Amino acid sequence: MNYHPQLIVMLTHNDLTVKNAYEVFDMCKHSKAKFWGFKEEPLPLPQMKSLYTYMKEYGKTTFLEVVAYTEKECLKGAKMAVECGCDILIGTMFFDSVNQFCKENHLKYMPFVGKITNRPSILEGNIEEMIEEAHRYLEKGVYGFDLLGYRYTGDSIALNKKFVSSVDAPVCIAGSINSYKRLDEIKEAAPWTFTIGSAFFENKFSGTFSEQIDKVCQYMNCF
Repeated sequence: MNYHPQLIVMLTHNDLTVKNAYEVFDMCKHSKAKFWGFKEEPLPLPQMKSLYTYMKEYGKTTFLEVVAYTEKECLKGAKMAVECGCDILIGTMFFDSVNQFCKENHLKYMPFVGKITNRPSILEGNIEEMIEEAHRYLEKGVYGFDLLGYRYTGDSIALNKKFVSSVDAPVCIAGSINSYKRLDEIKEAAPWTFTIGSAFFENKFSGTFSEQIDKVCQYMNCF
């Protein structure tokens, strides 16, 4: 399903939420980005709640990305998202228990597909099998998918384009989007959303954090 890709600003570096996430958002709350999120580690839950509340005060759609692979940890992440009042859960390996919990709590669920290991994550697997996996999860009622396209050990460009065009649901291409070349590839693949976190903290788009956000939004026409 093709979209006009929207930026999710992730207050994360190397797959972990930065300790000064609240302050960074405070400095950037008037930027052009509408979608904001961070990871389930390492901020204490009260700080997570406070930050999500602040984001919602400024009309942002909120995401929690959970980098977890066991059922226990994935369910824990889903419960954190609900407790924080988050809009959309991205990440976790798919488990029926997590899917059911999200349904019961009206939380949009976008799990990973493929074989994922490590943190920062690495994605392995066959493209066609990942698409088949996504179709099975759609039949179970998930909202969409968190695709770690640029963490893929195979052909990332082929994966992104084929998966988005073959899966009739919102897709977020997450991780390692750190150049205008990759932004062009995102435009061509046309997912629903894409994330940038570490690249902003590493100044890959040149400027203050807020200036980089607005540059990417302008380049991608995220309005």
